[in-house]
Amino acid sequence: MPKRQKLRSLLAKAESSYGTNPTPTGSANYIQVTELNIEPIVSDEVSRDLIRPYMGNYEVIPANTRVNVTFSVEMSGSGSAGTAPKYGAILKACALSETISGGNTVTYAPVTTPTDSVTLFVNYDGVRHMVTGCRGTFSINCEVNQIPTISFSLTGIFNAPTDTAAPSPTISNQASPLIFKNGSTSNFAIFGYAAALQSWSLDFNNEVIYRELVGGTKEVIITDRKPAGNLVVEAVALSAHNFFTDYTGTSTGTNTWLHGTVAGNKVTVSCPQSDLGQPTYEDSDGVQMLSLPYYATPTAAANNEFSLVFT
Repeated sequence: MPKRQKLRSLLAKAESSYGTNPTPTGSANYIQVTELNIEPIVSDEVSRDLIRPYMGNYEVIPANTRVNVTFSVEMSGSGSAGTAPKYGAILKACALSETISGGNTVTYAPVTTPTDSVTLFVNYDGVRHMVTGCRGTFSINCEVNQIPTISFSLTGIFNAPTDTAAPSPTISNQASPLIFKNGSTSNFAIFGYAAALQSWSLDFNNEVIYRELVGGTKEVIITDRKPAGNLVVEAVALSAHNFFTDYTGTSTGTNTWLHGTVAGNKVTVSCPQSDLGQPTYEDSDGVQMLSLPYYATPTAAANNEFSLVFT
């Protein structure tokens, strides 16, 4: 019987010991996602390249066998202030810390030494791919009149797939999303200026490496990050705000906004020391816009170039 593409699901659970399956369940660890895709086996194929008196292909031997999984979640809170969103463990597996404060705030911020990881159960219509030791990177994508999303790209350790029934999912700690628009999104400021915002994106750009050394262990590690993004705002008179001076100057500036209106489903995104790239003009409905690339930079205090705060 053919397998149906639509019947897919994702379970994710934090690992207490790296690479050890913590047994995710549909009742506790089901994640609502979009655009779920898996590369079920990825290898560096090594050709034997033997010298021989005839033509033809050589045998190849797989090396560094791993799994890649990509998916997106709607950027919404858990529905309860002080409770992490269901995808919180995945954010931590992308080199972010999780801090719950005052019973009403959950903050994610970068770390220098990432140690968290997750196990994923990816089920394709009764075929389960268990991917252990997952770590990765993410991007945030927001466009006016669209649902803002967080897109993840994770790499993990290959385990042989099995015929396993799809889980019975329980949806929890993922509130209904709001459209990215005036009224639902507020408090935007770039370099201290409350511009009219059309779109905002950030790629966290973790450098994710899979390693299998002799005498070592199979492991996915994160060795660096280079967070950068782009935003598009309405162009204004230079007397209102001069983004060209921001670019040619040496100062960094604020870059923040709030999405959501109700406690438990509000998130503040901030890159407080953004360094602007080259501004360019573009058109939107006959209105002049400015496209502003930026780089999220830390201060000497470190690990403060980005935060994601759920309230």
